[in-house]
Amino acid sequence: MNDGFICMPVKKGTVIFESFNGKDVSDNPFAIYKQLIKDDPSAKQGCYFSVKPSEYARLSKQYPNIRFVKRFTPGWVQYIARADYWVMNSRMPKWWHKNQQTTFIQTWHGTPLKKLGIDIDNVEIPGSQTAEYHQAFIDESARWDYLIAPNQYSHDIFKSAFGYSGRFLDIGYPRNDILYTENNADDIQTIKQTLFGYQPKQVIMYAPTWRDDDFSEKGKYQFTLPFDLAQFFKNVDSQTILVIRPHYLVKDKIDITDFEKRVKILADVDINQLYLVTDLLITDYSSVMFDFANLKRPMLFYPYDLAHYRDELRGFYFQYDQENLPGPMVSNQTDFYQKLGEYRQTGTFAEYSAGLTQFNRKFCAWENGQASEKVSQLILQGGQINE
Repeated sequence: MNDGFICMPVKKGTVIFESFNGKDVSDNPFAIYKQLIKDDPSAKQGCYFSVKPSEYARLSKQYPNIRFVKRFTPGWVQYIARADYWVMNSRMPKWWHKNQQTTFIQTWHGTPLKKLGIDIDNVEIPGSQTAEYHQAFIDESARWDYLIAPNQYSHDIFKSAFGYSGRFLDIGYPRNDILYTENNADDIQTIKQTLFGYQPKQVIMYAPTWRDDDFSEKGKYQFTLPFDLAQFFKNVDSQTILVIRPHYLVKDKIDITDFEKRVKILADVDINQLYLVTDLLITDYSSVMFDFANLKRPMLFYPYDLAHYRDELRGFYFQYDQENLPGPMVSNQTDFYQKLGEYRQTGTFAEYSAGLTQFNRKFCAWENGQASEKVSQLILQGGQINE
C-alpha cells in the first residue's frame, strides 16, 4: 500500500525505527531492532532511530551503539525518503509522503480497551476536530504495508478504528517477548538491582491511563494521585516499593513529598522491565492490563472516574465491569485500601484466579516470545514471513 509518491530508489537494507513520534527508544520498534541486529549483526549498519532533536543528546548518551537521526532535519529527510523499511508504533505526519518502494511496518502500541481512531465519537484532544481526526487515521493507515496485532480482539478492532484493509501480522507484540524469555529469578533480580539499587521484597506498580481531557490549557496536562500515599503504605507490606508509571506529559506533576525513598516515578523506563519486577499491578482503563496478563500475576482495578470516562470521554470496546475484569474492581479509596490489605495478607486475589486465566487466554493466546524474530525475518527476507 502507498500514497502514490516516489522520489528515488530506496537504499536496500536501510531501516528507520521510531517510537512514539521520536520521543524515545522503546516499545515494539526497539524490540524488533534488537532482534534484527541479533539475527544479522551486519544489518546494524543500515539501522537508524528517528528521534526528536530535543531528545537526541539524551538518547545518544543512553544508547551509544545506536545510530540516530534527528527528526524533521535535512539529514533525516535523506534517510527517511530512501528507507527500505519504516518500523514505527505511531502515526507519521500527513505532510510526509511515503516512498512507494518503502515498506511500512506499523507495530502500534497496545491492545485497546478505550475507543480509538475512527471509533471515537467525540474527540476531546485540544485543537482537534473530530472529523479531521478521523480522516487523519484513514489517510495514515493507507500507508501501512503491515500492521501487527497482539490478539484476535485487537485485529478486529484495528480494522474498524483505523479503517485498515491491508495485511496483518497476527503474531503478538514484539515488546512482550521478554515477558516469556526473561521471566525468571536471575533476570528479575538483575532488573531490580538496576532500577532500585537493591532487592525490594515487593513491588506494586500504579499505571493509570492517559486522560485526554485533564488539562489546564492546550499542551498543559494535569495529574492528581487518586489515593493518599500515607494510607497506601499503611495497607501494604513494610518492604514494599510503589512504582508510578504515568504518561510522560504528566511525569513532573506528581507530588511524592516525604515518600521519595518508597515511591519511584518511572515514566521513561521500558515498561516491560517494570512488568517483570511487579508483583501487583494497579490500573484503571490502561492497556497495560492486557500485556501484564501474560505474567498471570494479580491486578487491582481502580476506576474512580468510570462514569465520566466511559460515557463522556472515550467509551469502551467491551463491558468494563467486575464480571469481565481479571481482578477486583474498586471505585473509592475505602475499598481500595481494603483490597490492598487483603493482598498484603494473602499475596493474591484467589477468587479472581479463574477470571485471570480466561483473560489470559483471550488476550495473550498469540504471545509466545517469538514475535520479534518473525518481524526480523520479514525484513531480512525482503517482505516474507512465516506466521
